[in-house]
Amino acid sequence: MQLCSSLLFFQVYITVMMILVIVAFLVCLVSYVYRSLKPPPPRICGVPHGPPVTSPRIRLSDGRFLAYRESGVDRASANYKIIVVHGFNSSKDMEFPISKDLIEEQGIYFLFFDRAGYGESDPHPSRTVKSEAYDIQELADKLKIGPKFYVIGISLGAYSVYSCLTYIPHRLAGAVLVVPFVSYWWTKVPQDILSKAFKLMPEKDQWTYRVARYFPWLLYWWLTQKLFPSLSIISERSALCSDRDLVILKKKLEYQSPHMEKARQQGDHECLHRDMIAGFATWEFDPTELENPFAEGVGSVHMWQGAEDRIVPREVNEYISKKLPWIKYHELSGYGHLLHAEEQKCEDIIKALLVE
Repeated sequence: MQLCSSLLFFQVYITVMMILVIVAFLVCLVSYVYRSLKPPPPRICGVPHGPPVTSPRIRLSDGRFLAYRESGVDRASANYKIIVVHGFNSSKDMEFPISKDLIEEQGIYFLFFDRAGYGESDPHPSRTVKSEAYDIQELADKLKIGPKFYVIGISLGAYSVYSCLTYIPHRLAGAVLVVPFVSYWWTKVPQDILSKAFKLMPEKDQWTYRVARYFPWLLYWWLTQKLFPSLSIISERSALCSDRDLVILKKKLEYQSPHMEKARQQGDHECLHRDMIAGFATWEFDPTELENPFAEGVGSVHMWQGAEDRIVPREVNEYISKKLPWIKYHELSGYGHLLHAEEQKCEDIIKALLVE
């Protein structure tokens, strides 16, 4: 009888210990998963232990700060005031080479700014395509550049221009979409065109875009895990470069502005990841349904596309330009995604915007 009691006690003890081990393992596993999925807090500029503020900034109505950079002629005496919106993994210190002669001849004032979470602009956890237009409008109003201005959006930054065309068209004197971002989940672009363009992307990029679209809460882990590559434009950018892009990229790496290192200083999640999430989320509008803001003939909208672009497939943008014939479409043979890095092309973009 005593032996049976001892065996029973031993079995209960082993069972309890196994349960405790399993519980401990599950707690550790949940803790690990939680830490892996949760992005680190942003290193906000201008606060203790955060990066220093070295650029002028304006304070938005929601309390966030937006950093900016001015170039060209004096703001007060400018004939043309152009806001340039940088793309993915970039900042207000991006290159947009224009000759001094053209700037002074035309009287051009340029305003560059760090989009939310980039450079020295505060993060915006709830950023959307829509919020980009109102950030631009408020920046323009705080700096008093006038009731109307031009906007140029490059690559992923072009969704900000689509936003301006939708939400603040009355503020625009003209607009340019340079190698503009496309979403493979736009609803009014034919599915066969989107599918064909999507399949041109490396498979790992396709999966990353799906995660950004359907599981945004998982994107931080997806882009930081080391099990497999996740995004070409970050891990091996040259893989998506055309021959001309490779030449330009080599020069950029040799003479890169030291300020560009600050683009991601507040954390990749606050800039790169949130940028992708906003771009691939569901928009309140579809680009193919935009209305011409310059129907009366004062002002124009342009789209510039490299025929050899391997980051933004030209097929989608070509379709949009045909659907909206008031967008002046410029497709450049032999050029890829970095066409805006060449002075001659930038000057062509500016001349077309201001003359037509």
